[in-house]
Amino acid sequence: MKRCLFILLLCAWLAPAQAHKPSDSYVSLAVHGQQIEGQWDIALRDLDFAIGLDGNGDGALTWDEIRARHDAIAAYALQRLQVASDQGVCPLQAVEQLIDHHTDGAYSVLRFQASCPGAAPASLTIGYTLFADLDPQHKGLFKINSGGATQTAIFDPDSPRQTISLAAPDRLAQFGAYVKHGIWHIWIGYDHILFLLSLLLPAVLLPGLREQQRGLKAAFYDVLKVVTAFTLAHSITLSLASLSLVSLPSRWVESAIAASVILAALNNLLPLFRGKRPVAAFAFGLIHGFGFASVLRDLGLPQGSLLASLLGFNLGVELGQLAIVAAFLPLAWLLRKTWLYRQVLTVGSLAIALVACVWLVERVADIKLISA
Repeated sequence: MKRCLFILLLCAWLAPAQAHKPSDSYVSLAVHGQQIEGQWDIALRDLDFAIGLDGNGDGALTWDEIRARHDAIAAYALQRLQVASDQGVCPLQAVEQLIDHHTDGAYSVLRFQASCPGAAPASLTIGYTLFADLDPQHKGLFKINSGGATQTAIFDPDSPRQTISLAAPDRLAQFGAYVKHGIWHIWIGYDHILFLLSLLLPAVLLPGLREQQRGLKAAFYDVLKVVTAFTLAHSITLSLASLSLVSLPSRWVESAIAASVILAALNNLLPLFRGKRPVAAFAFGLIHGFGFASVLRDLGLPQGSLLASLLGFNLGVELGQLAIVAAFLPLAWLLRKTWLYRQVLTVGSLAIALVACVWLVERVADIKLISA
């Protein structure tokens, strides 16, 4: 009975995690003196959920259905985006609406323009609240070009307002910004975190002897091998994908990541990898690297400091990952002899595998079952 309750509690905690490619929108601003030209790509599936686009309810969106809702789309979106200079508000006006396809589906493309009062702004204050009341995981990925310099920013319900300088960015500050983006990306990547934790859970136990505990030094080296293999692998594909040397459809990458979580969790119940968890970490890390690259590719790499920004983002991913490991290993070591740790290893792994199975179905079929 306790075991069943434990599974239910874990599933309830894990279920709200976003299973599709995280809900993102992409905003590009080009600043020319007082004038701003913008383009905003918003997923049609998200707009359909928020304001309803499917007029006949047949589950398929047509151009006529979307065109009939153009005014509603523009009104809904522009009410949730505010741009102001140091002289005052820059009113936004919709200009054109189109359709584009990203790797994870069709997007509405809203083109707009604004005119800021006074002289050419030195900075812009941006407020972004799109889907804040519907999806706590939603992010707005901004790319702002002014005078040939490109700035990037990520908005979410926890940071809906930011002031961005339009001056040419300092190289070190730009590097630091991409480090921050990398840390944030790994910390909100529930599937990446669960995959890594599933591989690390047995680290404090002897192989094949679940009731016996490893020494701390041996556990540290086991964790080091798994993390190093995962890091090396995803660094390779993160770089290849971010530089557009290799490209895979987002839907299938995310599906493969869900499958990797299932296998990593089941390995704690059945000896699938037979002592070769570092090998599994490397193999699946290649897939996870494409997932890490998605946000970096959408943010865009500034051409003037392309390699430095790529290195900064990758370093951020590693720092975020190491923070998780640093929190995990001491706690796992302290709890390794307890009933709770045995339940997390067995029942918890089963719960992770079940949730990841739902993620896999959602991603392959492009449907929502438990996603927020």
